[in-house]
Formats: sequence, structure tokens, C-alpha cells
Amino acid sequence: MATSIRSVLSTNAPAPVGPYSQAIIAGDFIFAAGQIPLDPATGKLVEGDIAVQAERVLQNIRAVLAAAGTSIEKVVKSTVFLVDLADFPRMNEVYARHFTSDPKPARSTIQVAKLPAGAAIEIEVVACA
Repeated sequence: MATSIRSVLSTNAPAPVGPYSQAIIAGDFIFAAGQIPLDPATGKLVEGDIAVQAERVLQNIRAVLAAAGTSIEKVVKSTVFLVDLADFPRMNEVYARHFTSDPKPARSTIQVAKLPAGAAIEIEVVACA
């Protein structure tokens, strides 16, 4: 039997700005596109340091996962992209406040040269339905 694939769209997270979905549900998994710290109400980058930006990103992820019928507690893998790895400790504090359930998701953190809209952080996740 073929796996059902459908897209997810939450009005509580920033609308996609290109040819991609906020998330895709494929079978029992949700593959969420990377979120940057855009305010869903304005579509603009939030102002503030890495902690403020990480908080907005994780709120956006929560909204996308909720629209997909799951939650942050069901995330199995995350990838964090940082423009500056020196921001890791402060990002990690915010991240830890959101990922409180055990087991914690597997995670990779990567330093990148640049992110869309001048963001300092982007996070993508894979979750179970």
C-alpha cells in the first residue's frame, strides 16, 4: 500500500516564502521545514539576541506541529543551524525549556555562513504522528 503524503499549513507560523511546505506528513512521520525567527503576524524577523530568536523559532515549530496533529514532545530529530556557534550555550538554554520530555530528540547543530532574512538561527525537525 502506498504511503499517504500531505502538506501542513498553520496560520500560527510564518507562511512559506517559496515553493515548499511548512511540513509534510508521510505515513507516521512529520517532516517540518526549517523555521527562522519570523513573526507570523508580520512576516518580519523578530528583533533580539539569539535567545529571543530561538524562542520565536521554537514557537513557530510548535505551531506547525500542532497543525500536523502532533507536538514537540514527539520530535525524534532536530537540526539547528547557527550563524555563530558562540551562540550555542544561549540557544541551548532556550531549546532545553522546550524539549523537556524524555527521551530527548537526536540533534545536530551546524554553523552556517548565512541564513534567510539575516536570521541567526534556523531549526528543522522530524516528529512522529
